[in-house]
Amino acid sequence: MAVDTTTHMDTAYGAIATDLIPAPLQDPLRRLCAAAARLARLIAMGELAGDHGSQVGTNLAGDGQKALDVIADDLFADALRGSAICHYASEEQDGVLSLADTGAYGIAIDPLDGSSNIGVNMSVGTIFALFPAADSPEATFLRPADQMVGAGYFIYGPQCCLVVSFGEGTRKYTLDPTSGRFVLTAEHMVIPAQTSEFAINASNYHHWRAPIRMFVDDLMEGQNGPRGRAFNMRWIASLVAETHRILTRGGVFLYPGDARPGYEKGRLRLLYECAPIAFLVVQAQGGATDGMDPILSQPITSLHQRTPFVFGSADKVARVTSYHDLADRPDAALFSKRGLFRSAK
Repeated sequence: MAVDTTTHMDTAYGAIATDLIPAPLQDPLRRLCAAAARLARLIAMGELAGDHGSQVGTNLAGDGQKALDVIADDLFADALRGSAICHYASEEQDGVLSLADTGAYGIAIDPLDGSSNIGVNMSVGTIFALFPAADSPEATFLRPADQMVGAGYFIYGPQCCLVVSFGEGTRKYTLDPTSGRFVLTAEHMVIPAQTSEFAINASNYHHWRAPIRMFVDDLMEGQNGPRGRAFNMRWIASLVAETHRILTRGGVFLYPGDARPGYEKGRLRLLYECAPIAFLVVQAQGGATDGMDPILSQPITSLHQRTPFVFGSADKVARVTSYHDLADRPDAALFSKRGLFRSAK
């Protein structure tokens, strides 16, 4: 039997200190935190709260919708009504919702990233990007990605955390389940520069383009390869979980475009997945590109636009770019030997 958690919810649960948050965004962030804390409780209840992993439809982007996707979308939209957020662009909505006639900001949101993992008790999350409101709902979001004024994600796992930035570094708050408050636990997150981990779905190897294959091949050769040391591969298939690990331990994440129909630009969405994650990563002294060009320099031309995505420790991201650059050189035959990479670890 489904359990209705809303009737037992302390209205203060999910509170957060706002002294480090820009004044105009304090109320919207408080509302986001309260909704996220409520969602975290629902996720933690698992099957006790109902079959939230059941398929209920398909969104415009072509991805299957789980019951909890829709619940999360409604939860965040309702929480933001009456705030400074007037425009709401979601993975689960075909177009932009108007939450108010007036307001200073728009939010682009993936209400429940990684929802395919709901039924297996793995970390999932919520990703959001904040933009200044423009003349129309669509214009608020169809602009260069670097015009964000803030971005963040909530991760629902062994701990529920908020990782957020307003352009002055990346901070982490952890939800204290005893007090119900998000407590600042890392004021300046910095991605480690030297790491031995990478994340990619290796099952798609034969669909990748040559630069990606060669980059991964060099890592897989370990101590005998051009990198001169062993690397470990990770793959969780939850963007928030991958990001949280990289912000904590370093490494590089790759979701490239490939040769399969519909995957030419990868599968991740620029507006409400890649752009906010890139914002957080760059503020934590990492790098984020589409394999060649910075994500934050990309123009957002449609709400559900896809892009290849590479992010993580800055030197690893730059190295992926160099593989693409070398593959296009007239002397690309040298590239197959990767001799230029043997001196760098």
